[in-house]
Amino acid sequence: MNLLFDIGNTELKVGVANDEKVLKVFRFSKFQEKSVDELYLSFYLIFDDYEFTKVAICSVVPELTTKLRTLSVEYLEIDPVVVEPGVKTGLKMKADYPAEVGADLICGSVAAAKMDQPVLFIDLGTATKYVYVENSTLNGVVISPGVEVSMNALVSNTALLPTFELKAPNKVLGNNTISCLQSGIIYGTAAQIEGLVSKIKNEVGKDFLVVMTGGLSPLFKNVLEIPVTFVKHLVLEGLLEILLRNSLVK
Repeated sequence: MNLLFDIGNTELKVGVANDEKVLKVFRFSKFQEKSVDELYLSFYLIFDDYEFTKVAICSVVPELTTKLRTLSVEYLEIDPVVVEPGVKTGLKMKADYPAEVGADLICGSVAAAKMDQPVLFIDLGTATKYVYVENSTLNGVVISPGVEVSMNALVSNTALLPTFELKAPNKVLGNNTISCLQSGIIYGTAAQIEGLVSKIKNEVGKDFLVVMTGGLSPLFKNVLEIPVTFVKHLVLEGLLEILLRNSLVK
């Protein structure tokens, strides 16, 4: 079996996969300050249930990259494939500074490239990322504040606004504080998505598949007025592809 680590700024996802697809995904929070030993104990039940022969790491947190690399070598006796400069991805990049492109964007782009058509994938995480992929090439990216980041900034910087549940209200125009806030975040983000998709289509001069991924993507299934394909674990799927590609060349 293959063990996949997707390390974000607010969440760590652990994927279990065979050589064909991702089978299970486990999510962890409050992991940033844990030691290597503590991380191993957090994942112990996963390690106990499966026998892993390959490990891959996608990370935007360098300190955690080091810890999980150490965990893999010391506890699993496996040298992991880490998405970093020098790793085989099969992806070309139009970037002024390719080394600065995030590992999550690379993994998502590798998965999008397998769809054999132009793709704009939208990853709703700590930041909202729009990535255009065509002909196995990452052509450009838009990054905006994430949904939860926007919500927390709004509440923490105003004296009278309460915390609220992230969900779409029944209508756009709210009649109480909570529904007004929910509308602004959910319908406001939806309008941003629709607007940027339109602008990107005008810029590239062609139609493309819009793919949405990330933990918050289900919030927008019944809100968006454009066709969208939802892929739950796009980054992990790309990470698996990178792992297999690098396993073949070793």
